[in-house]
Amino acid sequence: MAIKVQYNKTFLQYLQKQLKVRENALPTLQAKEAALRLEVKKALEQVKEVRRRLEEKDRELEKTYRLWPEFPEGLVSIKDIVLDIKKIAGVKTPIYKKAVYEVRPHSLFGNPAWIPEGVELLKAAAGLRVERMVAEKKVEILEFARKKTTQKVNLYEKVQIPEYNSAILSIKRFLEDQENLAKSSQKILKTRLAASEAA
Repeated sequence: MAIKVQYNKTFLQYLQKQLKVRENALPTLQAKEAALRLEVKKALEQVKEVRRRLEEKDRELEKTYRLWPEFPEGLVSIKDIVLDIKKIAGVKTPIYKKAVYEVRPHSLFGNPAWIPEGVELLKAAAGLRVERMVAEKKVEILEFARKKTTQKVNLYEKVQIPEYNSAILSIKRFLEDQENLAKSSQKILKTRLAASEAA
């Protein structure tokens, strides 16, 4: 970033304010990063759990694979997905509530007797797939926010705060040197005036 330093008291005060802002924000950002890291871990566990349940449901469906050619095509479709939004460390994440299905009208007498049960199996499998997609999206959102927060923490901690400290120190030294030169000049001037008055 390299700060363009102006050697005056106004700029020194500006830098001190900027440094204070960053030093005050750093602990909050570090806490946010830690919270997001924990939430990413929890969300990954949730994805694993949903995947496990989906695999179980798929195995259940595989047992009945011979029957599925009899199932009417397009009988069940997802009409809507109900999501909730939860803020985690200031980041909005989706929470799966339910899927709303549309079941096309069909004859209970003209179709095999297992079709209503098949509809429920398909609904459960589709719901788990949607839940998995939402859980994966949540992980993606949290991971992105965590990376951004980590970058900001590193920027403040390793770049900006040291640069501001260095710039403040160099301005203070410059101003002290100017003050010392002014005092020395005044002493020399006083000494000369005193010498000229004595002579």
